[in-house]
Amino acid sequence: MRDQWKTLHQEIAYDNPWIAVSHRKVIAPTGKEGIYGVVNFKNTAVAIVPIDSQGNTWLVGQQRYPISRYSWEVPEGGAPTGQSLLAAAQRELREETGILAGMWTSLLHAHMSNSVSDEYAIAFVAQQLQYTDIEPDDTELITMKKVPLTEAIDMAADGQISDSLSMMCLLKIRLMIEREELVL
Repeated sequence: MRDQWKTLHQEIAYDNPWIAVSHRKVIAPTGKEGIYGVVNFKNTAVAIVPIDSQGNTWLVGQQRYPISRYSWEVPEGGAPTGQSLLAAAQRELREETGILAGMWTSLLHAHMSNSVSDEYAIAFVAQQLQYTDIEPDDTELITMKKVPLTEAIDMAADGQISDSLSMMCLLKIRLMIEREELVL
């Protein structure tokens, strides 16, 4: 279906290396004029669920500034335009957990909050793991914990993990296991 929104005017209200926020005057599909704020993300979000041969995974925890709370998540980061999404996922997994993986499986593609942003995310399952040192970003003070995959899935199902991308990944893995689409 073709886009029925019409943009009459657009101006950037805020811009930094990660996002740009624009204010737009629009005509809605109903024909009514209005305004719209859009957050444009300059990176593709990448998430990784590492799973070892014993059925364990790794979660990273950190204080998240926008929500003023501590958050347990699967390893995540961003892929700048032009960088391979798989290469970005490999980099993020190494930086946050010190894990290298010999096998990568595509897990999902998602629009994260399509009512106000164009943020796009991809996720992978990483298996055949090897371990080295972590290399977090300068702004990251993260904690890492190894947990059984079933426990991480339960944490997503009962709200202990509230990060939407982490929840999607873990619940999709549960579905793939039930459908025998993912071999552990």
